[in-house]
Amino acid sequence: MPNLVEVQYHQTGESTKLNDMGMREMQARAYEARNEQYLLLKAPPASGKSRALMFLALDKIHKQGVKKAIIAVPERSIGSSFASTPLSQHGFFTDWVVKPENNLCTPGGDSSKVTAFKNFLKDDSDILICTHATLRFAFEAIEEEALDNCVLAIDEFHHVSADADSKLGFLLRSVMQKSKVHIVAMTGSYFRGDSVPVLLPEDEAKFVKVTYNYYEQLNGYTYMKSLGIGYHFYQKKYLSAIADVLDTDKKTILHIPHVRSGESTKEKGDEVGSILDIIGIVQSQDSETGVINVRRHTDGKIIRVADLVYDEPRARDKVVNFLRTIKTPEELDLIIALGMAKEGFDWSFCEHALTVGYRGSLTEIIQIIGRCTRDSPNKSHAQFTNLIAQPDAHDDLVKLAVNNMLKAITCSLLMEQVLAPNFKFKTKLNDDDKAGPGEVKIGGFKEPSSKKLKDIIEQDLNDMKAVILQDDTMLKAIPGNVDPEVINKVLIPKIIKLRYPDLTDDEIESVRQHIVADSVLKSGEFKEDGDRRFIKMAGKFVNIDDLHIDLIDRINPFQSAFEILSKSVTANVLKTIQEAIEATRIVMTPEEAVLLWPKVKEFTKIHGNPPDPQSNDALEARMGQALIYIRNQRRQQGV
Repeated sequence: MPNLVEVQYHQTGESTKLNDMGMREMQARAYEARNEQYLLLKAPPASGKSRALMFLALDKIHKQGVKKAIIAVPERSIGSSFASTPLSQHGFFTDWVVKPENNLCTPGGDSSKVTAFKNFLKDDSDILICTHATLRFAFEAIEEEALDNCVLAIDEFHHVSADADSKLGFLLRSVMQKSKVHIVAMTGSYFRGDSVPVLLPEDEAKFVKVTYNYYEQLNGYTYMKSLGIGYHFYQKKYLSAIADVLDTDKKTILHIPHVRSGESTKEKGDEVGSILDIIGIVQSQDSETGVINVRRHTDGKIIRVADLVYDEPRARDKVVNFLRTIKTPEELDLIIALGMAKEGFDWSFCEHALTVGYRGSLTEIIQIIGRCTRDSPNKSHAQFTNLIAQPDAHDDLVKLAVNNMLKAITCSLLMEQVLAPNFKFKTKLNDDDKAGPGEVKIGGFKEPSSKKLKDIIEQDLNDMKAVILQDDTMLKAIPGNVDPEVINKVLIPKIIKLRYPDLTDDEIESVRQHIVADSVLKSGEFKEDGDRRFIKMAGKFVNIDDLHIDLIDRINPFQSAFEILSKSVTANVLKTIQEAIEATRIVMTPEEAVLLWPKVKEFTKIHGNPPDPQSNDALEARMGQALIYIRNQRRQQGV
């Protein structure tokens, strides 16, 4: 299947270049906001958030009267990202130094770590690294006021939740209300995989946001010039399709499916063994590193494999320690993982992130993609491939398979929006009103009228798109069976209203127009003719200088994904997808279906084909719906 997303970059080198203080572009942007009490840093994987925090925390400690810095990470392995670093050798005024006893991301019991945490608050040390879990346990043993004049940095901030049962979310709200703590929140994907927000609106409003987008990061690389996101569909068992998508000449991280998922065989160790057998013949396993040497079937080349699925602690720690020390591409070819090698994991040589099974969280997918998007001399292209089950009309799980496929496509749509360059939209006043560099002028366009709206558009646009694309109603619009104007003028405003209940109808319309215009143009096909640019809309190219919001509203923002999907699966699979969606819309009683069934059979006999549920003839459409309803009922009953 072709990539749903293929983005080209200009290799400007800007995002990795250092200024005279040793800061990258993103880090310098964050440092400009160093005096703010609450900072939310939204930047992609590999942009340097860990070091940005070092600059911020050291400035607060040495120049703002803050006493201590506490950095909390989701898992122990990520703690190494905040190890002692000689920042002064690149021009910063001091170094980042963590005493060994203040690194609590080490093996050991929680009680001893809580004691160490409490001792840190009382001694003259200034920096401590711990896990989210240690922070939660320590919080139960101290008063909020103990964090007065401390900076609390929470890495992978999307782990926080506004849900009442979230201990990390409760901790954050509590220290904000009852202490004078400074907070630096860092994440590569602020939106969560569920419908619960990270922060309540009133708490989020207290944070100053520093945003550095994916396009800025990847466009500013030196070596990588393209990124592809694609899907491969399999039937029956995923292991039968691994050979089609796993290229062992590419440095790859392969995530096998969750054990509780439908794609899993439930025997994760056997799955790893089968993958190794598909590659070649196991020759040996290094006793020091744990690396497995496999002689490839095709040419005898030795493929070096790290197994992070095997969870015996000593064996896994051996492999993890080796992965931290890799210096060259030749040392490793493939990592097989299940729950590891996602957040904060750094194997810069990775070219291909191959994931089996749909991941229900957009955040998880973005983290996985981030594993292969680090800049490295060994690659010019990075690839994410999701291997997922193809819907089968005869399978009892067809509804689940269809839902997973649509959510996977939805994730691609969001990533397309995240990875592409931003447009600056302006209202076109007359025919002589020409767009400036980076601008698009649109007739009838409603520009944001307040700072609040500008902040939503400049800082929260991708978060808002994530909410829209995760909505169940929107999933059903992907196969092109919802009128574009209904999507753009009815469905999207309703979702915006739920996200921002205090906006007026006029303000919602301004945000809506920006989201729709940005979505349509980012997924559009462009071509140039001299000084003029054209975009393909509704099957024909339109001069970009002639755009009007009414024209944009007639375009389905999902159209490009649907076109690729429809070309990449068989007609029967596409029909199965559409019928599964249609079945969720149909309101029909069993009695009506029984009455219509003889008419359905008669119609099919006369016309040579079944009734079309999309027919303009009301009776034929209803008979077509009855047929879908009956098929769905039979499937559920195993008939």
